[in-house]
Amino acid sequence: MHLLFKLNMNDANATTENRSLWTTVQVRHSALERNKRCILAYLYNRMKKIKTLRWEFGAVLPPDIRELLSDDEYQWFSKYSGNLALYMRSLGQDIGYSGIDLTENLKPPKSLFIEVLCVVDYGKLELEDGDVVMLKKNSRHYLPTSECQTLIRQGILKQIM
Repeated sequence: MHLLFKLNMNDANATTENRSLWTTVQVRHSALERNKRCILAYLYNRMKKIKTLRWEFGAVLPPDIRELLSDDEYQWFSKYSGNLALYMRSLGQDIGYSGIDLTENLKPPKSLFIEVLCVVDYGKLELEDGDVVMLKKNSRHYLPTSECQTLIRQGILKQIM
């Protein structure tokens, strides 16, 4: 695009002497505008995908997905994640809560408890009621849906149908 722009600038400056270049300048300008629209559409869709990753996986991306992002995209992801966390912490402060996790339940739960299978050795998980559950690989548990959603999205737990 830089080369196309430079060629266009040179020809535009020369159109004062040679009017036959005017059509070429207009065609190149239209090509530049089209390329710019295509690039902006691509970047917008990529940005939407990165937002979706934050809502699906949380603040920490799996390594296989992280390596698919450029440094600038990962920096944007980090800033978006920080802004989202700041916003979630601000929710509910007027009624005494220290924040609400909006990413917890992306879909309304069908039941309050679900059966899950632990895919990896995770260790201890403390539930909201104070119970501690040891999550070992291939162990099955019947846990509250609200506390499992994040771990399911991270790939630590798998819901058993």
